[in-house]
Amino acid sequence: MSALQNSVRTMFVHGRRLGSAWPRLILKAPYCSEANKMMTGEGTVKVEQHEGVTLIGINRPEKRNCVNTPTAEALLKAFQEFDADESSKVAVLYGVGGNFCAGYDLKEVAEDVPVSLGPYGRGPMGPSRFETRKPVIAAVEGFAVAGGLELALWCDLRVVEETAVMGVYCRRFGVPLIDGGTVRLPAIVGVGRALDLILTGRAIKAKEALEWGIASRLVACGTAIGQAVKLAQELLKFPQECMLADRTSVYNAVFSAKSLQEALQFEHENGCPVILKESVQGAKKFIGGVGRHGKFNLHTRPDPAKSKL
Repeated sequence: MSALQNSVRTMFVHGRRLGSAWPRLILKAPYCSEANKMMTGEGTVKVEQHEGVTLIGINRPEKRNCVNTPTAEALLKAFQEFDADESSKVAVLYGVGGNFCAGYDLKEVAEDVPVSLGPYGRGPMGPSRFETRKPVIAAVEGFAVAGGLELALWCDLRVVEETAVMGVYCRRFGVPLIDGGTVRLPAIVGVGRALDLILTGRAIKAKEALEWGIASRLVACGTAIGQAVKLAQELLKFPQECMLADRTSVYNAVFSAKSLQEALQFEHENGCPVILKESVQGAKKFIGGVGRHGKFNLHTRPDPAKSKL
């Protein structure tokens, strides 16, 4: 059992002790020791690091985790620090208190507070224009609507609870999508389905979100954060340079390349350097019998207890 798994063994959720039931983890707010806790943005963003995984939480539960300017700045800072930290490989973005994020704080809009894009990489919701080098997983529970949906779409993967609700709820208030919603949503679900959600502002429930490809995983109520962490730990087991190279090639093909040939050329030039760094070693392990039959966890991290001296 990892330190992160062990750290949540004695958590209480709604008065119930989790015990050692990690596979059925119900995690509303990650365990956080003083040694591992960092609070930024006057407590509106929680950042915790455990064994290569960085958990970043929007901490405005009384506002359904709506993002205001200080929170947006704190979110961007948290992801910039994650991106620069070579010891952390995957991030999990979640909302504290039962909701992922209900969008931008309309109180600021009502008070005519100027919406600024701020420094490079910051949109009104925070990191929506920042291109992190490493995977980010959204743990979605409750509402992920308006700008909150845009934050979820900014992530690479979305682990969504079966009771979660998504949608472009800002439609009804005349607030446009300016955090990548009109860019990423059609790239994920196609133009027709994107326009269905964007024009109508209707709610999309978790099952439909899974069918459309908005949700990457559908999980039981109360388990999104735990399952997202579990997925992050699975990504840690793979050769990292190869995984990141393929990730970069995907984003280039979808958002940057102007032609099929340009995308293929980028993929080739981006992937070939990895062959000497990781592929040769991986091939030797395969020939030696490691990692066969789907046992990917043995590919890069053999169990020390089974190693022969």
